[in-house]
Amino acid sequence: MKFGIGQGVARLEDGRFLTGRAQFTDDIRAPGQLFAAFLRSPVAHGRISALDAGRARNMPGVAAVLTGDDLVADGIGGIGCHTLVPGMHKVVAAPPVSPLSTGRLGHVGAIVAVVVADHPNRAVAATEAIDWDFDELTPMLTPDAAMAEGAAAIRPDTDTNLAFTIDIGDAAATAAALAEAAHVTRLALVNNRVSANSLEMRATRAVRDPRDGRLTVHTSTQAPHAVRGDIATALGLPHGDVRVIAPDVGGGFGMKGGSFPEDVLVAWAACRLSAPVCWQATRSESLVSDYHGRDQHVEAELGLDGDGRITALRVRCDYNQGAHLSTGGGVSAMFSTNLASGCYRVPVAHASARGVCTNTSPTQPYRGAGRPEASFLIERLMDKAAAELGQDRIALRRKNLIAADEMPCKTPLLYQIDGGDYAALMDCAMDRAGWDSFADRRAAAAARGRRRGIGIAMHMENSGLGNEACDIRFDPSGSVTATVGTFSHGQGHETVYAQMIAEWFSVPPGRIRIVQGDTDRVGFGRGTVASRSMINGGGALRVAADRVIEKGRAFAAHLLEAAADDIAFEDGMFAVTGTDRRMPIAKIAELSYKPIFPPELGLGLAGQGDFLLRGFTFPSGCQIAEVEVDPETGVVAVCGIVSVDDVGRVINPVLLEGQIVGGIVQGLGQALWEDFVYDDSGQPLTGSFMDYAMPRAADIPPIDFLTMSTPTASNPLGVRGAGEAGTVGATPAVISAVLDALRPLGVRDIALPATPARVWRAIRDAAV
Repeated sequence: MKFGIGQGVARLEDGRFLTGRAQFTDDIRAPGQLFAAFLRSPVAHGRISALDAGRARNMPGVAAVLTGDDLVADGIGGIGCHTLVPGMHKVVAAPPVSPLSTGRLGHVGAIVAVVVADHPNRAVAATEAIDWDFDELTPMLTPDAAMAEGAAAIRPDTDTNLAFTIDIGDAAATAAALAEAAHVTRLALVNNRVSANSLEMRATRAVRDPRDGRLTVHTSTQAPHAVRGDIATALGLPHGDVRVIAPDVGGGFGMKGGSFPEDVLVAWAACRLSAPVCWQATRSESLVSDYHGRDQHVEAELGLDGDGRITALRVRCDYNQGAHLSTGGGVSAMFSTNLASGCYRVPVAHASARGVCTNTSPTQPYRGAGRPEASFLIERLMDKAAAELGQDRIALRRKNLIAADEMPCKTPLLYQIDGGDYAALMDCAMDRAGWDSFADRRAAAAARGRRRGIGIAMHMENSGLGNEACDIRFDPSGSVTATVGTFSHGQGHETVYAQMIAEWFSVPPGRIRIVQGDTDRVGFGRGTVASRSMINGGGALRVAADRVIEKGRAFAAHLLEAAADDIAFEDGMFAVTGTDRRMPIAKIAELSYKPIFPPELGLGLAGQGDFLLRGFTFPSGCQIAEVEVDPETGVVAVCGIVSVDDVGRVINPVLLEGQIVGGIVQGLGQALWEDFVYDDSGQPLTGSFMDYAMPRAADIPPIDFLTMSTPTASNPLGVRGAGEAGTVGATPAVISAVLDALRPLGVRDIALPATPARVWRAIRDAAV
């Protein structure tokens, strides 16, 4: 059909976005609405010594100034980390964090007080009128500094800066194999800290209904039910007394996958004042207060035999968790260790990680969440091993890739990969990229004074997470409403879910409505993270559809006077097998609400579906990048990228390409431009887009995207997930190309991001 699974149809939701009819949190207004602003710490580490809000409270338009004393008096609780997995993480010190700094200042941007006023400007002005002082303490900005002997604990409620550890694999066997290896490649890397910089900054609005005391919160989030739980817990309310609504959301990239202190504080202020309270972050505020991504410090050793086959892998990494664990803390460390062996056949491995608190902004899963770090590490190891052994880097990869006939394959670091053909992905990408003719392009670049390089990265990730539920209901007119627990913040779920429903029931798209993002209307939902929506949400939708058909078959059997087992459903019609007696599903839906059926059939044509993904799916791919480097300036120009991805069954190829290309651009950003930098005192040096270098349209090369599909039986749709795949492969592919371009000049390593200054300096240092 023209609008169904596999069709590249345009997004249904784009109409409201392109015409300005979308509604974001800050668009919601009500009579008497108040506005919140936050007094934030100007130092990375300190202790509050005095605070007097009297002058600020007396300023015009100010409704309240709330401090740590008020927070304690009202018994407002903290926000905990929800992603430390028993059996994977060994928790050392991970207590909930107070949404207000009540004594200790942990990072620049930590909240000290909340001002609520009748205008945003008045609220901001009142924060500046708060009289307060602090004793500045020595900041610890890196895991090494925070774990050094004698380092003070950053959190006042713990005696250590170590939050958790991870230890997987066989340490003894790995050590033995490395000791016996013919060659050991060693590598130390830093995955730079990045900021998500979603188009819509974070925003929260809350109001308490004076009639029943229920609290309604509008917020820009990827996970409404998770935010509801955290707000309810902090305020001491039953979950049912809190309603969270996520309206249209302008991007999240994992950063909005959990709760923030501002969410709790705005809700608390609304309850205290019995008035609507709204907060909308500015861009500068977001850069210092949004939870950042990556910031991994890693060392690894790769053992190989005399023929270049991998014998062992050992990985040790520290994750900078910031001043406290975010709600998603621990995820990136977990996935980076679990996936450290990548697409390769590794007989034995050991991976360990530490989550360390420092005086920086907390970190949260950011698009890929540990998978880009794992891919970057193993692909850099493969390139370096090939250079050290004098082997071709493609040949070295080819002899070590897990073969298609070895699937499913159990890795030494926990996972069992359900399927894939990595060699085919690499061959397709190389052919498409013109790998064999690269020498001609390199020579042409050299004639122009440029250094051209080509890079490759295999990548594999785990997608899908936990369970999900949804409901499908026909109304008497034959229209369909699907209520889903995932949440679209740019992915196009309203379109792809409608495509599925249209195909399964032969209902035109204009008669299909998707409901999401409202905890009162959606009974359960884990939101959209970990590329899970088509796997978990789509799986639940398929189960719900099957139950609708099953119920419709029972209705049809009664109406058509046949046994339910004799009723078939196809192309929107219920029919008695072997006869011409039939009835469209729209008619069944209409009649299902009439009191003409036995009571055991219930009322209305509807079905509830739930789906639990056991383990993960494993999308994979190969990216090839070409770059040109100007050796006089260090400027890197990306000439083109080829990406070949196996994401299982494709629901909408147009939206899939958008997801992959968007991920690639974010991977390019980390590779070449983006870097959140602190000075030695813990002050951010990249607090605006004048300093934090975001990719621009002119920086983005042609991106050639292809798919290869290996079926998976892990979920009813056979999909593998795609939202993060582009990011996982892009950074290692681009850096591989940069180092290939610079290798003739003697450059063997480059730190992320490969800015012109770093490239220029690496060339000069190599020439010494």
